[in-house]
Amino acid sequence: MDLGIRGRNALVCGASKGLGRACATSLAREGCSVTIVARDREQLARTAAAIRAATGAKITVVATDITTDEGRAAALDAAGTLDILVNNAGGPPTGDFRKFSRDDWLRALNGNMLTPIELIRATVDGMMERKFGRIVNITSSAVKAPINVLALSNGARSGLTGFIAGIARESVRHNVTINNLLPGAFATDRLKTMFAAQGKAAGISTEQAMDERRKTIPAGRFGEPEEFGEACAYLCSAQAGFVTGQNFLIDGGAYPGTF
Repeated sequence: MDLGIRGRNALVCGASKGLGRACATSLAREGCSVTIVARDREQLARTAAAIRAATGAKITVVATDITTDEGRAAALDAAGTLDILVNNAGGPPTGDFRKFSRDDWLRALNGNMLTPIELIRATVDGMMERKFGRIVNITSSAVKAPINVLALSNGARSGLTGFIAGIARESVRHNVTINNLLPGAFATDRLKTMFAAQGKAAGISTEQAMDERRKTIPAGRFGEPEEFGEACAYLCSAQAGFVTGQNFLIDGGAYPGTF
């Protein structure tokens, strides 16, 4: 299906690897010009080269820290007039909430709540004036089913979710949608980090912790980043203009609830 976004201009944060890279690749394949942002310059350059080779799309690279004012300014300047924004930042550390300091909480809020809000603030009005915009926030399945060792993520991402619920109803009349993608267990570096912490807490190996989690997923496996990227591309499509303020859970059926 042609998603109707060929020629659109996209900014994808946290795009050097994992789910961010998958989203950037899917948008590039649909004909978007994509600016990708991450801190690791070398990894970002390798990712850009791979996406260009696979899609032939224009890929602009910005090696910066998107959680800083300077980083956001650099990314927005390089991206130009935006049609599509994919907010994504590395998850905060795992661990026992009793051991987190106030500064730990502030860093988590800055990275996973305030930074997306700042980027939305900088772009949403222009999108509404031009009568097209798609904003997708990569959050976490922990928004619906909190995970004990992800206290910082649970709190910060839930705050973003509440904010989006309000603004998404304001922008949609101008053909600007804002939605959240909630990944479950995907085969990424972040997954291994999380299970290393869980395994250590339980006195088992990372591999054992991963095996135990895999058994709880009805799909019987971890998700592939490419599956996530394609879901992101659909939410950015011309056809998705009637979808806003939603939290799309992609977890292989792991969440047991009806709502």
